[in-house]
Amino acid sequence: MTARRAIIFLAIGETIYWAGLYYIFAALLVQWEAAEPWPKTQITMAFTGAILMAAIFAPIAGRQIDRGNGPKVLTFAALIGAALVALLPFANSVWMFGAIWLGVGACLGGCLYETCFSLITRTRGDNARRDITLVTLFAGLAGTLSFPLSNAISNTYGWHAAIWTMAGLVAFVGVPLVWHATSFLEKEYQKENAARDDETKETHSSTFDIRRVLSKPAFWFIAIGFAMLGCNHGVIINHILPILTDRGLTGDAAVLAASMIGPMQVAGRLAMMAAERRVSSHAITSACFVGVACAGAALYFSAVVPALVVAFVILQGSGHGVTSIMRPVITKEILGTQNFGAISGAVAVPYLLAWAAAPVAGSLLWEAGGYDLAIIVVIVSALTGLLFYRAAVHYSS
Repeated sequence: MTARRAIIFLAIGETIYWAGLYYIFAALLVQWEAAEPWPKTQITMAFTGAILMAAIFAPIAGRQIDRGNGPKVLTFAALIGAALVALLPFANSVWMFGAIWLGVGACLGGCLYETCFSLITRTRGDNARRDITLVTLFAGLAGTLSFPLSNAISNTYGWHAAIWTMAGLVAFVGVPLVWHATSFLEKEYQKENAARDDETKETHSSTFDIRRVLSKPAFWFIAIGFAMLGCNHGVIINHILPILTDRGLTGDAAVLAASMIGPMQVAGRLAMMAAERRVSSHAITSACFVGVACAGAALYFSAVVPALVVAFVILQGSGHGVTSIMRPVITKEILGTQNFGAISGAVAVPYLLAWAAAPVAGSLLWEAGGYDLAIIVVIVSALTGLLFYRAAVHYSS
């Protein structure tokens, strides 16, 4: 195996992880609402609990990456997550449904982008940005895989079959690919660094104090800035189907529009690759915040001008897609590469907390003022995030 093939395997595996463990919730939310006598707020609260658990476990997973245990973390977390997702059809109450998602959330903290990108940053050095981009080009299609596939299976055979299909893809396709890829990358990294004094390395790792990073204003500005963007996308993506039907789209059209957000993520990343030599990382990242805010405006007015749904899909998908790459890149530029797994995990906590609050926040906003209010709030969230991000850049200079 070569490093390029390992990254491709990792990219395919991450795509399946996202489709089967994360996007499956949004893809089947309408199905669960129709099939179960549970309020939308309680259903979405289950996913909020899952992301809270991911926030708790992300820093732990990051430290394990720094210690060379990335392959085990990225594979066993996904395997356990797939087994838990497969248990969802047996949940006979909303409380059991929520308990299962808590377990899935702990697994998400160990197998999605934060952990994956930390391992790539650790093992690939100067090639990390290129490899992260390649992974996200594939994984940007996770929603495109999850939404139509799970809905097609659900409409024909029921949502139980959809759940078991996606869990099977994670366990029997995604996990083996990620295991082989990450094991190769970690072994190659260990070979390249075999000349280092092990005792010195361990002493360096053990003396690392995360409090030194937490004391920097730039850390909090960057963490809160990206958290605001996470809140924006979390509300949108977890309520995407009911939001789009609320704007006047038919059910099939809403599924198609939701499915196209993934390809737009890929398109945005390709555009970034074309422009990155001429535009700074900070300018690209700032454009992501502005683009997502404009996407919210397009979604808001799509109730009057339906064609604006196209602009929403393009801007939301591309803006969030590029952010997935720029978040680890900016974290590296502002906070450094030393003990990057632990630092990246710490930056992820506010982001994941905001993401965790997003599903329930979307439901509460819907109850308070409909999806019009929810859309206005996510626009403000993106613009607020931009202000915090620019403050992080200022304090880092």
